[in-house]
Amino acid sequence: LSPEDASLAYDKYASSYDELDGGTASSILGLDEARSQLLAKASGKVLEIGVGTGLNLAKYDPLAVTSLTVADISEGMLQEAKERLQALNLPFPVDFVKADATSQLSDLFGENAFDTVVDSFSLCVMGNEGAKMCLSQMTKVVKNESHGGRVLLLENNKSSNPIFGMYQDITAEAAASAGGKGCVYNQDVRSLIKNTSGLEIEEETSYVAGLFRAYVCVKSM
Repeated sequence: LSPEDASLAYDKYASSYDELDGGTASSILGLDEARSQLLAKASGKVLEIGVGTGLNLAKYDPLAVTSLTVADISEGMLQEAKERLQALNLPFPVDFVKADATSQLSDLFGENAFDTVVDSFSLCVMGNEGAKMCLSQMTKVVKNESHGGRVLLLENNKSSNPIFGMYQDITAEAAASAGGKGCVYNQDVRSLIKNTSGLEIEEETSYVAGLFRAYVCVKSM
């Protein structure tokens, strides 16, 4: 989806989004636990892009995070996240920003601004070109490895199982249009990261035959 299309589409999806990305199915697939494991690594001044309805908000370590900025291109999603926040008692400040993560992060926040930058399940919506741009933006705003900076990603991936992978290739576009809310779920995220200047994979964890993968990345430049 283009940024404009994503903004309009996710404004419409906002009230029902948790049915797709959260709830029972997410728990059965182990995604709740995957989120918890990855976000436990977030610390300091944190930026989360594609915050959606705020499914990650309760999973940040209150003893490790000092501030949280959450960004999304959809005003509807941000409103849902704000409502979720009201039910939480987070000890750190949370700022909400409407932004296009493929192009605006470095202009809005400056370079080397955050200790941790987080994304979960947004790259697939951006398409490969948009994902490349987003990874570049995240790399710009995170601090260097020497200063403890990390990029934490939990993303849809093309499965490492050849049969699953072939099925994904055949059905990806149709699934994105039919019920996947624009998400093309057969991206090669490892390749996208490795082709992002200055960004290196430090740790990679596979879930459900590689259909979902978590990455801990650092900025080496």
